[in-house]
Amino acid sequence: MKRPDAPFRKTSFPSAAMRTERHADGSLWVTPELALADYRPNLPQELAARAAAHPQKTYLAERRGGAEAPWYLASYGEVDQQSRAVAAWLLARGIPAGRSLLILSGNSVMHAVFKYGAMAARLPACPVSVNYALMGGDYGRLKHVIEMVRPAVVFAEQTPAFRAALESVDFGDAALVTDDPSLIAVTQGSGPVVATASVLATPAGTDVDASIASIDPDEASLYMLTSGSTSLPKAVIQTQRMIASNLAQGRQVLGDTAGWSDVMLDWLPWSHVSGAFTKMGTLTSGGTLYIDGGKPLPSMFAESLRNLKEIAPKFYVNVPFGYSMLADALDKDEELRQRFFGNLQLALYGGAGLPQALYNRFQQLAVDTVGERVFFTTGYGATETASGCMAIYFPTEEVGIGLPMPGLTLKLVPDGDRYEVRLKGPMITPGYLGHGEKNRAIFDEDGFWRTGDAAQLHDPADIGKGLKFAGRLAEEFKLSNGTWVAAGRLRASLVEAFAPLLGDFVICGENRERLTALTWPKTPVDDTLRTELSRRLGAFNVGRGASERVEALMLLAEPPRADAHELSDKGTINQRVTLLRRAADVERLESGQPDPRIVRPS
Repeated sequence: MKRPDAPFRKTSFPSAAMRTERHADGSLWVTPELALADYRPNLPQELAARAAAHPQKTYLAERRGGAEAPWYLASYGEVDQQSRAVAAWLLARGIPAGRSLLILSGNSVMHAVFKYGAMAARLPACPVSVNYALMGGDYGRLKHVIEMVRPAVVFAEQTPAFRAALESVDFGDAALVTDDPSLIAVTQGSGPVVATASVLATPAGTDVDASIASIDPDEASLYMLTSGSTSLPKAVIQTQRMIASNLAQGRQVLGDTAGWSDVMLDWLPWSHVSGAFTKMGTLTSGGTLYIDGGKPLPSMFAESLRNLKEIAPKFYVNVPFGYSMLADALDKDEELRQRFFGNLQLALYGGAGLPQALYNRFQQLAVDTVGERVFFTTGYGATETASGCMAIYFPTEEVGIGLPMPGLTLKLVPDGDRYEVRLKGPMITPGYLGHGEKNRAIFDEDGFWRTGDAAQLHDPADIGKGLKFAGRLAEEFKLSNGTWVAAGRLRASLVEAFAPLLGDFVICGENRERLTALTWPKTPVDDTLRTELSRRLGAFNVGRGASERVEALMLLAEPPRADAHELSDKGTINQRVTLLRRAADVERLESGQPDPRIVRPS
């Protein structure tokens, strides 16, 4: 599909002009000319200020009781009062330094209340993916996190959902806070089990005010977990200064166009930085966030579509697979198209590159519906940068990772035909919990954090056109002949070449003679599809060397499974976990033996 020709809906972005310095070692240092706007590095104070300014305004909304339930609306005043009660309860326990609050709850009003309460009490909070507690087994990842962050309190809101984990895992002396303690079998030697309502009934006095006022902007406030795609997750230390400066970047660059002071709808998990950013970004903008209980999964997307018809936000965020599912739904539902595009001002994708064909399809739907294209943005960031710290906020139709937002300096270190990405600014983590002196190694001699990622300039002669992602250095591997393979970049190329027929790819070939890939068809497999995939694979390989030529694809019926840790909360595939779990498929693919699931180039 060709790119549609129509004007873009009006946007309001600040200047994206950059200062660029080339250093003797060949590195490029790129800094926005625009300075970072002022911000308050104390979110509990920010919440109190918003509650004082408009106590009755809805801050968070959720459906309590399932997808058919009405919205429960929690005001700024209510969230502030309840978080202060949590802080008072935590302060009364006299929790020593070195402990934390573990949050097992999914996205909810109470999740936010306990997180802000922990911040106010100066107790680091660690939100954990609900998958760690809901998938059973030996709870290995949950136990690993408990050992790392040493919780003094565990908040698991929905007792029936988390009962098995709460009764099976040793939380030491941690107090368990949950809706219905009567359902939990308390074992000897464990901490108390306390009702959520009891905690919220705690009166908050001047001790809470004093605690909030004494917050050090550079002390640990959150422990956010890495995805753990190549190893067990690490706990990234996030400070109030990190979080607040990153939120200020987003407001300054995207806030006006996105309408963060208005109404938001979002599903991204708060155990991940992107979802946490939306929750806190809405707070600092004084907006209202509706918590979407759906997800970009076939079994859960219907709830998201229902919510989109009702809420119709100005700003929409999803991962590429979610946009693909949304495009399919928009094709079939005129009412949804009118509601969605009628209010939309800005769309953001993350987690992976957006295929150009999908971008074009989405824009054609917008043009057919409202006569205008919608500005798409994305960016770049990590758990170690609080959230996205680079973004597209300049005219472009190219898929990429954008340019630094105010407050960030980007260092590009030459690495062949690309650059290694390094970052410096107030939104960068001081390191990982428990790593001590080893944290120094994550920074280079100039104080830049080594991201481990690579990028390329869209136009080597014009930095203003932004950058594109060129792979994760940790995902690179060698073929048996010693040839290096940039697996991340190759995967992105395959996604683009096979859109919209195939969803995602896992690259195979480490220490082998040739490259192959596992993939998932988006439609039933028949001879017509196999013929087209064979043709596209042949065309893809033309002119490519051994490091990029894919000799075969295996079409898998079983999608990546979140309960096997193949799929992250944000919907991206953990490549290494998937390769290990599907080792038999990889061996079959590499063997060259006939198999109806295998497609070879024509």
